[in-house]
Amino acid sequence: MTDTPPKKRRRLVTVFGFASFFHDIGSEMVFSVWPFFVQSLGADMAILGLIDGLGNAVVSISQAISGYISDRIRKRKVFVWIGYLLGGISRVGYAFSSSWQMLVPFRIFDRSGKMRGSPRDAIISEASNDGNRGKNFGTLRFMDNLGAVIGIIIAIVLVRHLSYRTMFLLAGIPSLIAVGIVMYFVPEAKGEKKIFRGIRFSDLTPDLWLYTALSGIFSLASFSYSFLLIAASGEGISIGAVPLLYLLFTVVAAVVSIPAGKLADKIGRKKVLFLSLLCWIGVCLTLLHGTSFLSMVIAFVLYGLHKGALDPVQKTFAAELAPKEFVASALGGFQMVLGLLSLPASLFAGLLWDRYGLSAPFLFSLILTVVAGFLLLFVHEKRSKTVYAG
Repeated sequence: MTDTPPKKRRRLVTVFGFASFFHDIGSEMVFSVWPFFVQSLGADMAILGLIDGLGNAVVSISQAISGYISDRIRKRKVFVWIGYLLGGISRVGYAFSSSWQMLVPFRIFDRSGKMRGSPRDAIISEASNDGNRGKNFGTLRFMDNLGAVIGIIIAIVLVRHLSYRTMFLLAGIPSLIAVGIVMYFVPEAKGEKKIFRGIRFSDLTPDLWLYTALSGIFSLASFSYSFLLIAASGEGISIGAVPLLYLLFTVVAAVVSIPAGKLADKIGRKKVLFLSLLCWIGVCLTLLHGTSFLSMVIAFVLYGLHKGALDPVQKTFAAELAPKEFVASALGGFQMVLGLLSLPASLFAGLLWDRYGLSAPFLFSLILTVVAGFLLLFVHEKRSKTVYAG
C-alpha cells in the first residue's frame, strides 16, 4: 500500500467515505429512534443498556477477529463489504421483531457487521502518512456523520407518517448501495508473500498498552447515546422532536471531524484527545447541573464536539502506536477492549439510572473520565518528522 500512487490513495479514502455515507444513512434511520422503539417493546433502562452494551461488545469481538484474520490472509476488502451487508440485512430483522427479546439476535447480527472496521481502518492507515493520517480518518468520519445527518432528517420526516417497522425496512437499502460501492470500486491489495506468525503481547509497546488501558477506562465512562435521548424525552420533548437534538449532535460532529483530524496532524494526537475528554466532562457537568431544554441543547452540542474530535483521532493514535506489520490486528484488539467494556458501561449506567436517577450514571462517568485523562499524560506520542500536509 505504501507503493500506491498518492492519487489512488486519495481515491481509496473517497470511495470508503461514500460507502460509509450511504451505510450511515440507513443506520441513523434506525438509531435516531432506536431507544423509543426498544422501550415500545417493553424494555426498561437496564434492558436498553444491556442491548446497547451487548451490541458494542459484539463490535469489539468482530473487529478483533476480522483484524487478525485480515493480517493473516493479507485480505481487507471482503470484510468490508460483508460487514455492510450484515448491517443492511439486520434491519429487516428489527422490522419483524415483536418483543425486545427478539431484537437481541438481530442486534448481534447487526453489530457483527462492524467486522469491516479494523480491515478498513488498516487500509486507510496504510494509505496515509503521519502528515495526513488524522485528516484521512477525519474525512472518513465526516462522511459517516454526513450520512448520519441525512438519515436522521429522513427519520424525522418518516416517523410522522410511517411505522418504525416500515422505516427500518427502507433503512436496509442504503447499506446495499454501500456493498456495491466497495465491491466494484475498491481493489483488493496484493498480499505480501511472507509467513504471518501472529501478533504477540511482546510486539506491543508499553505506550500502546497504557493507551489501550486508559481508553478502556473511558469506554466504561462513555455509555450509550440512548441515555441522552431518553433524558431529553424526559423533559417533555416529544419523541418526534427528540431526533432534532440527535441531529444537532450529528451536525456538530460532522463539522468538527475533518478540522479535528487536521489539528491532530498539526499539534499532535494527545492534545486533541484531551480536548475531546474535556467536552465529555462538559456533557456530564451540564446534565448534573440540570436537564432543562437549554441544558439538553448545550449537552448535545458538547457531545458532538466530543465525538467529532474523538473518533478520527482515537484510532489514528492507536494505529501509530501499533507495530506496522500488525496494524489491523492491533486495531482489532484495541477495539475489542473498548467494546467489551461498553457492555458493563451501558448496563451499569442503566442500573444506576433505574435505582438512583439520571445524575448517578453521569457522576460515575465524570470520575472515570478524569482518571483516563490523567493516565493519558503518561503516553508518549511517537511520530515521524513528516511535514504536516494541510
